[in-house]
Order: sequence, then C-alpha cells, then structure tokens
Amino acid sequence: FGTYEHMTVLEYMDFYARALGYRGEERLERIQEVMDFTDLTPLAERMSNKLSKGQTQRLCLGRALLHDPKILIMDEPAAGLDPKARVELKQLIRILAEEGKTILISSHILSELDEMCDTLLFIHNGTIVHHGDAETLKRGSKTAESVVSVAVSGDPALLRQWALTAPHVKLESETKKGARLRIDSLEDDVIASVLKRMVLDGVPVTDFHREERRLEDAFIDILGELGKGTFAVPPPIPGGDEKREKTAAKNAET
Repeated sequence: FGTYEHMTVLEYMDFYARALGYRGEERLERIQEVMDFTDLTPLAERMSNKLSKGQTQRLCLGRALLHDPKILIMDEPAAGLDPKARVELKQLIRILAEEGKTILISSHILSELDEMCDTLLFIHNGTIVHHGDAETLKRGSKTAESVVSVAVSGDPALLRQWALTAPHVKLESETKKGARLRIDSLEDDVIASVLKRMVLDGVPVTDFHREERRLEDAFIDILGELGKGTFAVPPPIPGGDEKREKTAAKNAET
C-alpha cells in the first residue's frame, strides 16, 4: 500500500499495468476498466500523493485488481476512512465477491466484517476459536430459544396480557412501547407463527424483530468461555504442527 510523488493517478496505474506485463491496447483497456470500476476516472490527472484517504484506498485497490486476481488479501481496508468512503469500499467488496473472487479481510472492526463477510474466523492467541457465518454467531445461544422485541400501537398492556397465554411464548421483560418475548425455538417458521397469531389475535404490532448479539459481544463471550475452560476449541488445521516443526528446524539451521 502506498503511492509515489510526482505521479498522477493515471500514470500510477499505467506504471503498474506495464510492470504486470500489459502492452498496447490491452493495457489501455485494462486500466480504463479498473479505473471505471473503482471510480478513479474523474481523478485521472490528480497527483497520486494528494488524494484523500478514501481515494488513496480506491487507487491501491485498483492497482491490486489490474491483473484480475482470483484472491485478494486486505488488511484493515476500512481503517481511517470516512463514512462515505466506508460505504463505497463495502460496495466494491460485495461486487468483487459476487464476481466470484475470494477476499480475505483482516480487521479488528467486527461490525464492519459482519456487513462485508460471508464467513468469519476468530483467532485468539494463535488459536482458532470460531469459524462460521455471522448469523449463527449472533444468534448463538446455549438454549434453543429466541428473544424478539415487539412494539405496539397504543397500550402495551394488551401485548403483555397476550404473552401470558400464548403458546411458545414467555414474557422476558417490559419495554416502553411493548415487550421483549422469549420464544422456545430458533426456527424461523415458529417465530413467524408467533407473529401471525399475535396479529390474528388483534395485537396492534408496529415492530417485531429478533434480537441478535453484536459480533463484539459474541467474541467477548467466547473469550469468557475460554477462560472458564468450557469452550470447545475447533480442531487444529491438518499438518499445522508438522509445518511449524519444519519451520522451526529450518530457522534453527539458518
């Protein structure tokens, strides 16, 4: 990551296209394709070291895309970006993923990983402590239950009274405009049936959504379980120990 002084955006892209072996019309066409995709065309004559953080991020992403790689590795790609630049970066990453590229992102900003990634890998002290999708982690519960937050129009007492006799439902806590309800299932169809019954029974629902843990909270919970010794650590990557031993032996020889 980085730019050169006294070089425009177009010259910067052209330099790397030449270094990657592009020649003639093919080079010009590839540069234009990438600059259009990353919205760099309006900045073509701007000095590459005079760009904003977000523009520089797009420029370096464009440089990395010139040879159309199948895999991209990004380290803290959203660090230091303003809100608009973060949104633009997420959109670019989703488009690249939809085109079939594999993108590995390393970041400590878990909320942004949730919005960009299909699969999450949490590592603590060199050990994988979670590998899976974000939804499973956020919904993760030691019991097969879901908590939904419900708001109603008018007096929320009607909702609370309804919850006392409704199947699958238990009143968790009262809120200003409704209540939090605990449903004895994680299945979508059961949760949908609870909402349907609620409406058919005349409860004036204005908002109904399943509560989810933030990824930060989920990660902290995992670390807490690790400290108690109650968390099952995923198995090591095959051949990992053997590779480490070989590396250590090689380093010792050196």
